[in-house]
Amino acid sequence: MLAHRPSTASFMEKAGAEKMYAIIETGGKQYQVKEGDEIFIEKLDVNSDDTVTFDKVIAVGKDSGLDVGAPYVGGAAVEAKVLKNGKAKKITVFTYKPKKGSSHKKQGHRQPYTKVRIDAIKA
Repeated sequence: MLAHRPSTASFMEKAGAEKMYAIIETGGKQYQVKEGDEIFIEKLDVNSDDTVTFDKVIAVGKDSGLDVGAPYVGGAAVEAKVLKNGKAKKITVFTYKPKKGSSHKKQGHRQPYTKVRIDAIKA
């Protein structure tokens, strides 16, 4: 039988670190982020190693409760560092009409993305 090892979450609670997360909106999508997270978002017009600030913060969760904006939380921002820009793996789109001999079309698509690391949540 293995000895009980405390999880990171229980260690953070003992250390008094505040668990904070935010829900941001970018590229027409919403993401729940915490400090240190690395996420893939829709392509932004920025270079690698730049810092980007997301000011469309829908909600901020803290130990003291949840702050929800209408539509956005005032004065809240999330700072992130751009790690890289790239393209996702290729997907194949194949359309056809059944029982029609020559009616088909095959296309490929690679969605561009920006990979960012969340550095700070300011609320």
